[in-house]
Amino acid sequence: MNASYEWLREFVHFDLTPEQLRDLLTSRTATVDDLVRLRADLSEIVVARVIEAAPHPNSDHLWATRVDAGGAELVDVVCGAPNVVAGTLYPFAPVGSTLPGGLRVEKKKIRGAISEGMLCSPRELGLGTDHEGIMALDVDATPGTPFLDAVSVGDTRLVVDVLPNRPDLLSHEGLAREIAAATGLPLEVPTIPEGDSSGGGPGGGSADPNVSVEDIEGCPRYMAAVIRGVTVGPSPSWLSARVEAVGGRSINNVVDATNYMLHGFGQPMHAFDLDHLAGSRIVVRRARDGEKITTLDGVERTLDSGMTVIADGARAQAIAGVIGGEGSEVTDATRDILLEVAAFDPRRVRATRRKLGLSTDASYRFERGVDATALPRYLRHAAQLVVATAGGSIVGESDVGTAVPPMRTISVRTRRVHHLLGEPVDALEMTTLLRSIGFSVSGASPAGVIEIIPPTWRSDVLGEVEVIEEIARLHGYDRFSSEIRPFLPSNVPDAPLHLTAARIRSACITAGLLETRPLPFTKKNDERSVRVRNPIAEDEAFLRQDVLDTLSRRAEFNLSHMQRNVRLFEIGAVFARG
Repeated sequence: MNASYEWLREFVHFDLTPEQLRDLLTSRTATVDDLVRLRADLSEIVVARVIEAAPHPNSDHLWATRVDAGGAELVDVVCGAPNVVAGTLYPFAPVGSTLPGGLRVEKKKIRGAISEGMLCSPRELGLGTDHEGIMALDVDATPGTPFLDAVSVGDTRLVVDVLPNRPDLLSHEGLAREIAAATGLPLEVPTIPEGDSSGGGPGGGSADPNVSVEDIEGCPRYMAAVIRGVTVGPSPSWLSARVEAVGGRSINNVVDATNYMLHGFGQPMHAFDLDHLAGSRIVVRRARDGEKITTLDGVERTLDSGMTVIADGARAQAIAGVIGGEGSEVTDATRDILLEVAAFDPRRVRATRRKLGLSTDASYRFERGVDATALPRYLRHAAQLVVATAGGSIVGESDVGTAVPPMRTISVRTRRVHHLLGEPVDALEMTTLLRSIGFSVSGASPAGVIEIIPPTWRSDVLGEVEVIEEIARLHGYDRFSSEIRPFLPSNVPDAPLHLTAARIRSACITAGLLETRPLPFTKKNDERSVRVRNPIAEDEAFLRQDVLDTLSRRAEFNLSHMQRNVRLFEIGAVFARG
């Protein structure tokens, strides 16, 4: 999961540095594998202090300066900006560095004076349009400090390793929930920076989308909104910056809005050109065996009845949960769109994706499950985003599918929490921690039982032990004692065979032997052999009848590699026909 530092700050107004945020998420939520500075083109720029500044002797508009750039000696720099002041810090490009526009800085003579670098303006750094004055820095940094370390410019990408059981973290909103819980700050929905998102204006009438769902199993809930009168074009800079910050490519304002919802809220969405939908209708159904569709990547794909498709009145227009089709995609000529948001069966999406040999950002999230109860909120926000950036008016919505079952109540015993975690956690702390991430929690009963209901986005929490794992995570693993204490793990005695094997192993190791653990397969084939139905290798397709079958081959391997001091033993299973 690629996350934008600046985007996360729109959800939670924290003051953590990217490094502090990385450490916070890694310690309590998910491992952050990498921090990527998106303005790496400024990596060669350093902070420098102007020590001396005087008019150039041979020019009435240039300045001759001496600059401390962190080296052993001051460097001479000729500057054309009128605002250079001795004692002030400025961004400095040393000789040999390359500016964002591709200009390589070289040592040169300007009007008879040597210039060994460049004091930079915002425009030269790609940070604004001001080209007349160099960029004065109000920072506490020593000369020679990398510019990116001293000044917060550009965005930082966090590469987060999200485990399969936490689909809620495959979005900025999901990560922001965890940040809000950790910092105690409120979680907010980012405002749409520009445009009118009210959905007003001429809309060409009002009509609910014509939507029917025939495959309820494959699509439990499907919602759509019709937006008329849009103008498809380039996205505003803030929207394209959000898409590009997570590694995407800005396409147009409508498509970028759907990608904003994908990465911002973890909900894949798709926009159809309404005029290219036969009958202006949507039918969610099973694909027909042999049915074909050309997907957005330009590949013609053959479908079967195990797949779910989004069709119009004539043919399939998208493969549900995986990818859209050609023909109804949004183009510059699109004026009316149908915006969809849905919940698809994760198992169906996974099977479809495997059959097609195709993985997308959408399928990755649908396979792990989306929050069906949040679809109305997502559709509303996406529609307002489209109206704000592409104009038009929302003229109708539709919501088709089955009722979303409520989350089940889970009983958590405080004594069980203590037993599993090894030390007590106060019931009030448990309640506070769980509520901070959206759980509904009742107070502890006289019997020490807490009733909790997980939030709809936490489908991975199914029983008491998952809740206890959450308590441990939120309490902080680093707060648990590292002291080794005596305990009785179980009152069930060890199996006699296990104890015998342990004694034999200990005796063999004491005698200087090395244990080997090969797979129990052999090439020996006789009337007593049992063949494996799906062998790992055809030359070892039979179950061994004697430990020596495999142990001798390990010895032969060592001897053939000039390892003559072979002292091996093995404890393993053998097989015979019943």
